Amino acid sequence: MTTGTPAAPRTFDEALAAVTSASGPADLLGADPAEAARRYRRLIRLLHPDTAPAGRRAEASAACAALNALRDGRPGPADGILTTRRNRYRLGPTVATGDLTVLRSAHCTPLDGSAAHEVLLKIPRAPADNDLLAREAEALARLARQGEHRLRAYAPTLVESFEQIDAADPASAVRRVNALRRREGLRPLTDLLAARPDGLDPRDAAWIWRRLLVALGYAHRAGVRHGAVLPEHILVDLDQHGLVLIDWCYSVSGAPAPLPALVERHRHRYPAEVTDRRPATEATDIHLASLCMAELMGAQATRPLLAFIRGCTLPSERQRPHDAWKLLAELDELLERLYGPRTFRPLHLT
Repeated sequence: MTTGTPAAPRTFDEALAAVTSASGPADLLGADPAEAARRYRRLIRLLHPDTAPAGRRAEASAACAALNALRDGRPGPADGILTTRRNRYRLGPTVATGDLTVLRSAHCTPLDGSAAHEVLLKIPRAPADNDLLAREAEALARLARQGEHRLRAYAPTLVESFEQIDAADPASAVRRVNALRRREGLRPLTDLLAARPDGLDPRDAAWIWRRLLVALGYAHRAGVRHGAVLPEHILVDLDQHGLVLIDWCYSVSGAPAPLPALVERHRHRYPAEVTDRRPATEATDIHLASLCMAELMGAQATRPLLAFIRGCTLPSERQRPHDAWKLLAELDELLERLYGPRTFRPLHLT
């Protein structure tokens, strides 16, 4: 029986072996709660699918799911039912693990008798990140309240945000949980990057680029800067040419202000105003979005498109575009000069 603190893994393979061989939480995380939290964060960083070694993303996803099953630190009573003032949630399995949170599926039955629906419960792995979940809830509520109704599909729909104590450990800290409407048929931009390592034809990337600018224009007009426009936060519907910008935990609503945090493994993407702790603006989002599109097109990007991107990623925040709607019009003009009138191009990865 393991009685001491297990050795901390330092590599992907060591973390994978630790999760695979563990017979219970104590084997993997130790007995001390503070140390267990630190070890869990280390394991998740090592095993995260987005940072896994080439060709091992599936192993990483399975290991993250196994790690969360072992830790089982998710909110909800033992019978799998979680009830708030507004809804009753029948909890399902974990479907994804992010940098800060775990996404768990749930069947939501409103207590007012309205129609039931499927949701994702977004749960912080550490209570210290409750403030970031609160930021997301504030941003999504503001978009629903002040954004253009016809554009609401470009961001997740917040069902409710509530506080919950882990039923397995009643003495644990309260966690902020965001319940989000579940949508099917969406894939992260990281899937496209993996499927087309040599780059995507700009004519296929064009609709993603256009819709990403619409999503930003929608947010900015409502007074919200997303703050983390990264490939894993851009979900696309390849069949319907739809797009949803997710993970608003890093957002700034109202007056421009420094971002509350950044995604450390993407530090190199952020412009100087972020790393210097200066206010993030609409130009910050446009900078990050433009880098995503440059990466998506890769070697397929033409000189005019690269020049357009350079203008959106200038070192000076003041010199970059701030108006996503105006930028969209300029992009449309450029695309028409290069490729003619817009046409629907089916995009299949396999």
